[in-house]
Order: sequence, then C-alpha cells, then structure tokens
Amino acid sequence: MPDESTSQGSRSWPRRLATLLPRAVKRDNGGTEPDPRFTFANERTFLAWSRTALALVVAGLGIVQLLPPFPGVPAGRHLLGLPLIALGAVLATAAYVEWVRSQRALRRGDPLPDSVLPWILAATITGIAIIAAVVLFLSALR
Repeated sequence: MPDESTSQGSRSWPRRLATLLPRAVKRDNGGTEPDPRFTFANERTFLAWSRTALALVVAGLGIVQLLPPFPGVPAGRHLLGLPLIALGAVLATAAYVEWVRSQRALRRGDPLPDSVLPWILAATITGIAIIAAVVLFLSALR
C-alpha cells in the first residue's frame, strides 16, 4: 500500500485544492480534537498573517493613489505599490493554507509543518526595497 506522501503527490490539483475548502476542513475526522488552546493559537496566527496581508494591500494602494509621482520615473509608484498588493493577496491565501495544514497536524498529532510565510514576506520586501532604491536613484538623476 502506498504511503501518505506518495498518494498526496499523485493527486490532481483540483483534488488538492478541494481539501482546503471549509467543508473539507470541517469534515476532516482524522485524529482527535486538539486542545482548544492550540486551536485558538493556530487561529490567532492565521489572523496575524491576515492583518499583515491587509496592511500590505492598504500600503500598496496608498503608494499608488496618494504618493506624488517620482520625477522622471512615471511608473515608480506602480513599481512600488503593485508588488505590495500582490504580496498581500499571496499572504492572505498562504495564511489560510498554513492554517489548514497546521490544524490537520494538530488533529492527527503530527509535527507542525514548516511555514513558508516568513520567507515569502522577507524575500518580497527585500525585492521591494531594491526597487525603491532604484526608483529613488533614477528620480534623483533627473
């Protein structure tokens, strides 16, 4: 009989996505009900990542709509704001996926899965900082 990782790898993307839907999470009867403190801690972590995602979207919108244009770099606001908005969308989705994975691990007594969220956030903010430096440098040359 194939192990769990083999059967997970051979499933189609629509089936994988279906396991993330609220009804599938609610129906997950594998394992036992975890201590409510762990469930609430998992939920607080999800909400913290959601607040971060919302803040990134709002920051991106603020940059695009409210920041004065950069002299000589007409697309500068969009180069800074749009990646922040996209990062907010990615973080919001990834936070939900992480919440589901952690909740399943808690129910089954498995080790908690590694989170990719800090890496996504750090890498994207580093990229945005580099873009900001380039935009400011080009603007100063004009």
